[in-house]
Amino acid sequence: MGKSDDLKGQRAELVIDAKNKLVMPGLIDTHTHLAQALIRGCADDVSLVDWLKKYVWVLQGNFTKEDGRVSADLCMAEMIRTGTTSFIECMIHTRYGFDGIAKRVEEVGMRGALSKIIMDSTGYADSDDIMYPGMVEETDASLRETDEMYHKWHGKADGRIQVWYGLRSLGAVTPALFRDVARRTREKRTRMTMHLGEVIDDVRYVRENFGTNLTTFARDHDLLGPDMVFAHGIHFEDEEFQVLAESRSNISHCPASNMKLASGFAKVPQMLQAGVPVSLGCDGGPSNNTYDMVREMRLAALIHKSYFNDPLVVTAEQAIEMATLGGAVAMGIDDRVGSLEQGKLADVILINLHELGLTPHTNPVSNLVYSGNGEYVDTVIVNGRVLMQNKRLLTLNEEEVMRKAREHSAALMNRAGIDNLPKWPVR
Repeated sequence: MGKSDDLKGQRAELVIDAKNKLVMPGLIDTHTHLAQALIRGCADDVSLVDWLKKYVWVLQGNFTKEDGRVSADLCMAEMIRTGTTSFIECMIHTRYGFDGIAKRVEEVGMRGALSKIIMDSTGYADSDDIMYPGMVEETDASLRETDEMYHKWHGKADGRIQVWYGLRSLGAVTPALFRDVARRTREKRTRMTMHLGEVIDDVRYVRENFGTNLTTFARDHDLLGPDMVFAHGIHFEDEEFQVLAESRSNISHCPASNMKLASGFAKVPQMLQAGVPVSLGCDGGPSNNTYDMVREMRLAALIHKSYFNDPLVVTAEQAIEMATLGGAVAMGIDDRVGSLEQGKLADVILINLHELGLTPHTNPVSNLVYSGNGEYVDTVIVNGRVLMQNKRLLTLNEEEVMRKAREHSAALMNRAGIDNLPKWPVR
């Protein structure tokens, strides 16, 4: 990579015609659930607790390792097709098959941080003992598995794979385990992630049990720092943003999921103004219901203008930065990816501007964020390897991925006893 004049005359293994293409860094999804691609649309238009207890946890609690691999393939295929090159998978349950998923990430060619679920209780925020039995993990076994997967996969696949700790939400992790995982994270020099401030119940939980707010709770349990990615962060108060900024703790903003589940609106403009590192995440198949980061950029740039009655907050440029360099910061790889600079790795996407919805090309940045979607992505390159060209996936068989997903989804629904028939007669 370099200036055009410096590159003229050099030989290349592959030449891509980028005429009428927007060339930009690959998109980075900092909060995703690979396993939830297989249960897309399983629980729409229901309240959050019912969404978890009656549908999502029940289905995920009946997964097999083969389901985990099939869902990972489906999720990665959609991510690549829509321009995502790197992602943070926030919580891999033992039953999903961590080893098999890591192997698929290696083979498919994406860049991924894979976080192993860690827990020692069965609550959710201020609700006690509500977790589906199939989703419960034994703490010591989970910690051992994380160690094994770390030694086997962390830094492998030319550095594309990281192994993180994926702490369950408040109510499912005791204070002692929070501190233990933070210690283990820093000893291994890896990273950790957890949902925090997604629901107002989180605020009540820390207030009633610890007499404090979310960031003070996080500080007291060694959870603040640049090696932490907090997903959602909706219910932080204004005075907490300075603490997050000073500790360089990352927030993964998930606007589609937050709106669909009526969780609330994160105060992203205030976070950005305070200097909090903010990135974007699509979340999962039942809560978004896509893995399209271009759509997520659009929402991130639009919803705050309306919520704060200010058209100047969260610009198109800021949305793109959150989806690229902001994601690289969250993953700790901003020295290697996240921007098109000489010396960085070739994580690059090309977006076709020769589309009705992107014409005219007055301002390609504005067009991408406000007019675009992931279907306009033409080419995806990760670590110098082409994963998609001319809209054709090269490391996954798209038809085979969809066929297996349909088969495994139907079997999973039947095994879990979930009736997901449409409310309207559509057959």
